[in-house]
Parts: sequence; structure tokens; C-alpha cells
Amino acid sequence: MKVFVDVHDKRWNKLKVDFQKIANMVAGAKYKNAEVSIILTDDAEIHQINKNFRGVDKPTNVLSFELGDDVLLGDIYISYDTVLCQAKDAQIPMENHVAHMVVHGVLHLMGYDHITDDEAQIMEFKEIKVLQKMGIKNPYEDDIQCVDGDCCPGARFVAWINKFKIPENGVWQYLLYALFGAVASFGFAPFYQWWWTIIGIGGAYWLTVRNKNIGGFWRSWIRVVPFGAMYSVAMFWWVLHSIYVVPELTQQFAIWTIPGVVGLAIAGAFIFTWPFVAIAQKKICSVRRVVLFATVWTLVLWAREWMFTGFPWNPIANITMQIPMLANSMAVWGALGLTFVIVGAVAALVEFIRNPKLKPNGVLCLVWVVLGIIGCGAGYYNMQRADRGDTDENILIRIIQPAESQSKKATHNREQALKQAEENLARLYELATRPGEPQIVILPETSYPYVVMDGDVFGFVNAINKPVIMGAMSVDVGGMYNSLVSVNANGEIDKIYSKSHLVPFGEYRPLGFLPTPANLTPGNGPEIIEVMGFNFVPAVCYEVIFSDSLMPQGNTERINAIVNITNDSWFGNTPGTYQHLDMVRRYAIESGLPIVRANYSGVSAFIASDGSIISSLPVGEVGVLDGFVWGEHITLYRVIGLNGMMIVILMIAVVIVAGYRDKE
Repeated sequence: MKVFVDVHDKRWNKLKVDFQKIANMVAGAKYKNAEVSIILTDDAEIHQINKNFRGVDKPTNVLSFELGDDVLLGDIYISYDTVLCQAKDAQIPMENHVAHMVVHGVLHLMGYDHITDDEAQIMEFKEIKVLQKMGIKNPYEDDIQCVDGDCCPGARFVAWINKFKIPENGVWQYLLYALFGAVASFGFAPFYQWWWTIIGIGGAYWLTVRNKNIGGFWRSWIRVVPFGAMYSVAMFWWVLHSIYVVPELTQQFAIWTIPGVVGLAIAGAFIFTWPFVAIAQKKICSVRRVVLFATVWTLVLWAREWMFTGFPWNPIANITMQIPMLANSMAVWGALGLTFVIVGAVAALVEFIRNPKLKPNGVLCLVWVVLGIIGCGAGYYNMQRADRGDTDENILIRIIQPAESQSKKATHNREQALKQAEENLARLYELATRPGEPQIVILPETSYPYVVMDGDVFGFVNAINKPVIMGAMSVDVGGMYNSLVSVNANGEIDKIYSKSHLVPFGEYRPLGFLPTPANLTPGNGPEIIEVMGFNFVPAVCYEVIFSDSLMPQGNTERINAIVNITNDSWFGNTPGTYQHLDMVRRYAIESGLPIVRANYSGVSAFIASDGSIISSLPVGEVGVLDGFVWGEHITLYRVIGLNGMMIVILMIAVVIVAGYRDKE
């Protein structure tokens, strides 16, 4: 067989490969007079050829074009970039992998194919046989080389899994994706089993990169759908608890329980699958793959801050809440940056376990370890700053936690509603006037039982004779609002702040037709309110989960704290209540501001600017909590902001993904 080699990329000249000899070992006597052209190219050219002739919009390792002639067999294109990456990932010399590509390509020209399993088995057998004659090992052996479990951390476990020979795209693979999705939810409050989140994400990453038959976009997406669906359901099922809190709502909305679960699964399938789909679209080197995975995961979190009104609940960063120094690194790079570091570290660890002898994988792991150490150092510094300012000059604040049931607050007939309102108001007054000398009293979200209008005077506040910050429904010509109302000691309204981030399905009707028990009007956005020299940023319930959303633009005033009024009665003693508290703690770290949290049913708390809980009232306990806040400071993240940090991460990712080249 005559072989004509055409070099389109000069990097090929460095390799010593005898293309003539390899092709003849494949062809045998039958094709001794045949001719083959081998074009040595790169990813850019083979990508274009693949798109033009096969309709596949990505590069590949080898393409064969059969002419259907016994003499002029056809052309073989081989990409330097993809072959190099694959050789590095498989820990084999590039020359050996090039030889495999030549064997593979010539067999295609001789009529062999791998469309069906039977055809693939025959073709692979012939490849293995030819390569063995050249002293090259079977390229279809498992990727894990340290099968004895002694050569790298985690290899014993991965090798054990490989013994089960989980088929690609088989039912067991889909079940494993679902299992890893469910497991990943246990790193968050109240479980705090952070290692389960690491195992869940790492396991799903491993399932994705182990696939040799990656397929197109839709095939890759369908493969990982079980992870996204189960991750979402396992993490957010508690939102449906609200349907069963008030009997009247249960009667009306219970029918939506199953559709709600299905909706959570569908949402998860669309939201949490993108990082895996991104790394499954083409064969890329491990370094690029890790950075791309972490970047896309972070990009999804950033999009969750605003897309479809936003729901950035439980960023991966929140699994570190039981590791204070690492959690406080969010003062520098926010939940966005810490999520990037954690997810990248998980992916880097998986790559290292798969190929521990590949030097870039070891270096990559070291880079993520260094990032973690830097984060812990920054976190320690933030904790030191949060400790400053505990003096007798601080204002004593009282938090009221009524812990009444939602049924007690709900409206039945008019007479009963008025009676319950008076009883609730009397209860609030009794709690506010318990022994102690608070200077400001804070009542939780929707605790005031009547609708408020600007100009109202509150006799019970006048009787308390102290400024009161309270949650109430308010109304004006623009509509009905969920508001925080600041009332002075005379019972007069100083300020009404209305919630701007409303809860979908709870406070407004998504898409205009989906069911909801209320349809409120959003407020005008961030403000600063002053009470007795105490400057605070108001946040009603759900608003505090949105990173850097509470600070007025261009603010130069000193802010002492954030006041978060909320009502988690709808979620009872479910994970959602404790996860909401962690979202508040995360905001304190990111902003450098302590937070006073008044929750109708608990957990009410004073939270320091390092996210630690100074004091709290547990779920369901009626009581008051008197305390101070201190240690406010401006963090680097508050200066950079959510969008600024996302730009920084994207710039780093682009430099690495686009600029990194493996060296031989």
C-alpha cells in the first residue's frame, strides 16, 4: 500500500511515526497495490470538515472518506489537538495513539464500521490485533490503571465501581446519575454532610467523562437529566409543604402537589445539567475540562440570581457553613467565587483519580488546594474584622417571635378574623413589653394583623413607647404590598419599605396564569432606613437570598446592619427553614454587615458579619431575643459585586480554556 502524507500543521513534524508501515500492517496482501492519503491537520480544520460533511459541529480525532475504489481507497484526516489531548488523558505516548488513529482510519476505508455493537466489536478486535503486533497495548481497556488501589487516592473505589461494567447509556448509568443527584443535596442545612455533596457532584462528573461515545447535545443532555431532576427534588421538596399549612389552602391547592414535584424535576433537569453537558460536547483535555465545568456551574448560579425573577437558593458555597474560615472566603469572592473553587476542586480530584500519572492533573489539584488555602486566609481576616466594635454604645434591639400558626393568622369569617387580629396584636404588645430595656423593637414579616396605609397611627406602638419596625401588608393606589414599616415611638409611620423580590407561586402569579394564593405588587428596590441613629438596610424574607441586591447604588452612608423580617411558618421544621437561615448568614459574610433576623416562627437570630450566630430562638418557640450587632465593614466582594465577580471568573476561564496547550 502506498501512503501519501500531507502535513497541514507543522507540529506533526516533531513526531516520528511510520505511516507507511502502520497502514501496510492493516492492509495486508489484499490491498498491497492500494493508495491512501493521510492529512495531518488540527482541530480547526477537522472541525470544519466534520461540520460540512457529517453535520457534526465539533472537532474529532480522525475522519475517513472512502472513495469506493479498490485502488484509491480514500483520505484520512487526523487532528493533532484532539489526539494529543486523548493521549494525555489515557497516559499513553502520542505516537501510540496516532498509530491507533491510522489503524482505525484505514479499517474504515477497507469497509469496516462501528455503527452497531456487532460491527464495533469486529472492528475493535482487528484494531487490537494490529496494535499488539506493534507492541501497543489494547486502547479499549478501562481508563483506570491503578486497579490495585495502591497508586492513587480513591482508585480502589473507582476500580471497584468499574468491575460492575456499567454500560454507557444503560439503565444503571441513569440510576446512578439520579442517586448522585439525591446524594448531593445532603451537604446543605440541616444535614451539613458536605462530603455527600462532593461525592454526588464528583460521581456525576465521573459518569460524564467516562463516556467514550459522547454523542450530540441532546444525547448528552438526556444522559444527565436524572442528576438535575433528583438534585432539584431532593433539595427543594419542602416548598410544597406550604400547601398543607392552612386547611383552606390545602383544600384549594393540594391537587397541585404531584404537578409541583414534576415541576421541580423538570426545572432541575434544565438548570443543573448544563455543566455536565458542556464537558460532554467534545473531547477536551482534563485541565480545560475542569475549568469549563467549574465555570459553567458558576455561570448557572449567576443566571439563577435574575433569570425568571431568580432563585439562587443553596449555592454550593453554602456547604461550607460548618467550616467558618472557608465560608468567610465569601467576603472576598462571594458565593459565586467559592462555588467556582469547590466545584473546580471536585472535578480536579476526579481527573487526578482517573489519571494520577498525568502531570497536569496533579498540578491542577495543587492549584485548587492553594486557592482553598488563600480563601481560608482571607476568611480568617474577615472573622477578625467582624469581632471589632462590641461596645456599650451599641443599640439594644429586641426581636419578637410570636410563633403563632398560620391557621391562627388566616382569615375565616369577618367576626373571627377581627377577634384573632386583636388577640395577635395583644400578644405582640405583651412580648414587646416584657422585662428589659430595648431601644428598638422588631416584629417579623406580616405580624401586624391589619392592612397599613401611609398616615396611619398605631396606638399599640405609642403604648410600647419605643420605635417599632414591623412587617405588614400595605396598600396604596399602586396595589397591595408586603412591607416593612418603621414606626416611631409616637405611633407615627416614618417609612414604608415594600418587598421588591416577590416569591413566585406565593406572592405573584408566574406567567400570568399559574396558581398562587396572592398577587402582590413589587416595591421600588433597595433603601436605607434610619431609626435612632441606627442605619439599616431592609430585607423582607426572600429578598435576602439575592447576592448584593440590597445595597442602594452609589451609597456612601454608613450602614450598621441589615434587618431581615421573615415568616418561615409556611415551611415548618423542614430543611427549607434552616437553609433560609444559611442564606442569611451567607449574605452577612458577603456584605460585611451583621443581620438582625426576625422570623415569625423561627429561627430568629442576631447574626454577626462573619456569618456566625450570636444568639437565636429555635423553630416554634414563643419569645423575645434582646441583643446588639457590631463589626460592620466593607468587604472586597461588596465592592466588586455579583456581576464583577462573574466577569473575573469568566476572564480566568477564557484564558485557561482558550490558551492552555498540553506539552508533550
